[in-house]
Amino acid sequence: MNEAIFKTLILVLLIALGFILKAKFGSKDKINGIKEIVLSVALPSTIFIALMKINLDASLLFIPVVALLFNFIMFLITPLALSSFGMKKDSASARTLTLLIPSLAPGLSCFPFIVEFLGEESLAMAAMGDIGNKFFCLIFLYVVAMNMSLKNSGSEKQNVKEKITSLLTSLAKEPINIVLVAGLVLLAFGVSYSTLPEIVRGVFDKTSAIMTPLVLIFIGLAVNLKEGKKKLVFSLLSLRAGISLILSALFIFSTGMSSANHILLTIIFPLSCISFWPFAHISLFLNKEESMGIAKEKRTFNSELAIMVLAISLPFSTTLVLTILTAGTYFVDIWKIVGLGVVLLALGTVPMLVSKLQFKRHKTSMSENHA
Repeated sequence: MNEAIFKTLILVLLIALGFILKAKFGSKDKINGIKEIVLSVALPSTIFIALMKINLDASLLFIPVVALLFNFIMFLITPLALSSFGMKKDSASARTLTLLIPSLAPGLSCFPFIVEFLGEESLAMAAMGDIGNKFFCLIFLYVVAMNMSLKNSGSEKQNVKEKITSLLTSLAKEPINIVLVAGLVLLAFGVSYSTLPEIVRGVFDKTSAIMTPLVLIFIGLAVNLKEGKKKLVFSLLSLRAGISLILSALFIFSTGMSSANHILLTIIFPLSCISFWPFAHISLFLNKEESMGIAKEKRTFNSELAIMVLAISLPFSTTLVLTILTAGTYFVDIWKIVGLGVVLLALGTVPMLVSKLQFKRHKTSMSENHA
């Protein structure tokens, strides 16, 4: 059996194990507990090991800038995509999707597969890219959400400085950010992973080993196959993935990238699932509006839609990332990347365009009958 297929089958079986164990994890708190172990223990250890094993290069500092640029491009494109779907700019749904669509959560949907298929050097590069993405999700999107809430409620009173200071403090306390800073400082002083005390390496090795199984089991636990996850969300996620692949292809072409691992990393990182951080911002401002007595239909965001998007995004992104990596070097060819992007763009737009056309015909038919 092909090694890539064999490796993928193992990963899929771990996801299936999580799905089978759903009944054992009845409450969301239990599932979130696994996610917290991944994000606070296993993932930081894996990133620290990967970072400490590479040679510090000033070019690595360019990676967060590229990731941040991608976030901003998607942020600018999202309102145009939503308007093409007939969504009103100032609606709660449009505001919710504007925050969610440009965000990335590579820790849950991308990093485990990078380390399995592309190795530790690629993981370290992905971790650097996530610094830019985190700045976008945690700081920029918070400010955007705050402005949306202020505009919608008509309130001008808000202690912006205090809230941003609090946000930066929480950012500094996040384990992944701590190990990234610690790793970069140690590398700057010429310390590598092999020169660390054996007991320190032992702790990091053991905690890192649990990451991939835990993430995959979490995906199986979190996936929701119930009906009610409508065409709109799937279409938007397909459109997002298609645009991401086209942007990746343009970047690969413009930089003359030739390394297969670097090309695959450039493709799959932007295909990461949607981040939980924008949802956290949405929940924060919705809770405040609820305490202010603002009616549900007049609130800034739509929390039900946000939950639906998050529920579909994780398995959707995981499937795409696994498919690309399992194909080996097939998607290293730039035209194949563009081809997949076009297919996903079609999957995202054609069903919605057909629905709009059918609705328009139905409306015209009704008007003629009344006439």
